[in-house]
Amino acid sequence: MKTITLGKTGITTPQNGFGALPIQRVDMDTAVRILNLALEGGMTFFDTARAYSDSEEKLGAAFAGKRDRLTLCSKTMAHTPEKFWEDLRTSLTNLKTTYIDIYQFHCVDTCYRPGDGTGMYEAMLEAREKGMIRHIGVTAHKLGVAEELVESGLYETLQFPFSYLASDRDLALVRRCAEQGMGFIAMKGLSGGLLNNSGACMAFMSQFDNVVPIWGVQRESELREWLSYFESTPALTPEYQAIIDADRKELLGDFCRGCGYCAPCTVGIVINQCARMSQMIRRAPSQNWLSPQWQAEMAKIDQCVDCGACMKRCPYELNIPQLLRKNWTDYQEILSGNRKAE
Repeated sequence: MKTITLGKTGITTPQNGFGALPIQRVDMDTAVRILNLALEGGMTFFDTARAYSDSEEKLGAAFAGKRDRLTLCSKTMAHTPEKFWEDLRTSLTNLKTTYIDIYQFHCVDTCYRPGDGTGMYEAMLEAREKGMIRHIGVTAHKLGVAEELVESGLYETLQFPFSYLASDRDLALVRRCAEQGMGFIAMKGLSGGLLNNSGACMAFMSQFDNVVPIWGVQRESELREWLSYFESTPALTPEYQAIIDADRKELLGDFCRGCGYCAPCTVGIVINQCARMSQMIRRAPSQNWLSPQWQAEMAKIDQCVDCGACMKRCPYELNIPQLLRKNWTDYQEILSGNRKAE
């Protein structure tokens, strides 16, 4: 397993990080067991956020007394200094620590700068001066915003969606981070669940000397698959390249990553599943997706009023109503037997 140094932070970690968003979906005992298995199995890089309900509390419960063995990252979605300080103090309490290694502005649509009038970057600087955080990071979903963040030279790490479905522009962003001495934290390495060969995903990431992927984990079986790569890290073999090439041919373009930031829908559509139903059925064929429950959920697409609320919230700037209707048409054809799910 390759060891990565996250740019100018000097933080070193195996190239196999833990994304702690999914553990908010399991109970405390299960989460603590999974987190400790991850640490004992070799993972040292753990990423969470104030927005992930009780994820921080679960990390705090799991790692009490083990703080010096791991790197802790968290995030704030605050837009005011007052909320920033509230979030930071809450995170420190939940995580049972006196400092956070990398504290990140979460899912930003602007580049906070000193003197911009918001006071946000100044709050980060003050938190670092007080020893409450060690390094200043940022996360983004919009490529143009991410590029501005990198060029600003103000941030020590960037967290951005990155998988083997990356565009040339995405790859250039990773290279630019390396040139700037900026650590790159890769979220959505499985593209929201559309990529289902973990070996191919790991082999792709292993090509980069400045990228730490954080795999979203909520089941012990998932974790053990990632931990197995400490003993034998997949190389980018012709077999894995063939899988990557096939997936890129099928999936490249506008697609829903399933992040859920578009919610809630004004007419109750489960957007983050319905807008990618075609891919989910084909990539993980299951009668569950064709159940009466999901037929009813998909039928809600007919009620879309094109209010545009979801499009304003989508970090990928997708035309969501168009994606929904395309998936609904495809879904109906599968149900009618005119098109196969596989």
